[in-house]
Amino acid sequence: MLGAPALLTACGGDDSGGGSGAGSSVKFGINEAKGSGPAYDRLAAVAAAYTASSGTKVALNAVDHNTFQENINTYLQGSPDDVFTWFAGFRMNQFAESGLISDVSDVWPIDGLGDSFKQASTATDGKQYFVPASYYPWAVFYLKSTFEKRGYEPPTTLAELTTLMTKMQKDGITPFAFADKDGWPAMGTFDILNMRINGFDFHMSLMAGESDWDSAEVKQVFDTWRGLLPYHQADPLGRTWQEAATSMGKGECGMYFLGTFVVDAIADQEDDLDFFTFPELDSSIGATALDAPIDGFCVAAAGRNQSGAKEMMKFLGTAQAADAANKGNTPFIAANSGADTSVYSALQQKSVEVVNQATDIAQFLDRDTRSDFASTVVIPSLQQFLKSPDDIDGVTKSLQEQKVSIFGG
Repeated sequence: MLGAPALLTACGGDDSGGGSGAGSSVKFGINEAKGSGPAYDRLAAVAAAYTASSGTKVALNAVDHNTFQENINTYLQGSPDDVFTWFAGFRMNQFAESGLISDVSDVWPIDGLGDSFKQASTATDGKQYFVPASYYPWAVFYLKSTFEKRGYEPPTTLAELTTLMTKMQKDGITPFAFADKDGWPAMGTFDILNMRINGFDFHMSLMAGESDWDSAEVKQVFDTWRGLLPYHQADPLGRTWQEAATSMGKGECGMYFLGTFVVDAIADQEDDLDFFTFPELDSSIGATALDAPIDGFCVAAAGRNQSGAKEMMKFLGTAQAADAANKGNTPFIAANSGADTSVYSALQQKSVEVVNQATDIAQFLDRDTRSDFASTVVIPSLQQFLKSPDDIDGVTKSLQEQKVSIFGG
């Protein structure tokens, strides 16, 4: 769903107002459209808090999530905003290596952000290019009322999951809500199946282009997925993740594997939501790895107000910024350990516990590999698999050929 590149441009005129303080301004590009819901509200609240704290005006450039991501390279190579929302991991490092984002090492250390978050903000040159704001786990969500009414129990193994899914179908409930109209949600399913079947190290090797996509290991992932598809909503390519979440909210579907942002689509049912980590598929692998992406901010190298941008970055990593974002806007989970957790919902508190208990954490497929490979190869390949799940050899062969073309070797 490619948006017009012209939509992702810096807002306002050329008056960036260098420095910080009253009378100055910073341009802030965010990956949520105005009025899109809690995700936009969180970022707008942080911008307002920075203005109140520093006197610096923040010119907000709000763009819908998909358009922002699909046009980010064009944006950064043009006349970008000074500070913009982005992700930790490979996606950050790729921009650092290409010179599209600025070194913000002088912003670090940041009180409340420990070594793990600093490492996630560090590129291969040893410098920091990112300030973390929040994180969230991917897990299997469900309505407590549905499980209680039907006597369902969260499964911990494949056998228990299969028993549960079969019972849901007998009860007239589609076991899993599922959507991939936007292209990226199915990546989460691939990630978790690969980590459960082949382990975290293999998954990261695959993401780095070091392992083969036409290997027996990857074919096993797709074969397992094919066996699970009959328990998922049909025709996922015609459905957004919000629509899938609504299906679960209505009780039409029993579960939904997604990030905690699922709350944004059914906010009025948050008190009824609960989740469990995706079950173990291989006892020798276990179920302690998960996707828990870190969201945060970068400074565009081509932004006009570098000094003002770095001043804003200092604020964005603080507990004060986290608290501003978290006022009534779950499922924000602050990266800063000094943030006020007394206002956390049960879902937020459980999310923190689950991530802390994980032994291995991935950032999500399109953040752990090259952006061009993720967007131009993986997305259409996974969608082709969902259309023709029996053609596993064809899908994996194509993935491998294109991987070699992009990564080399």
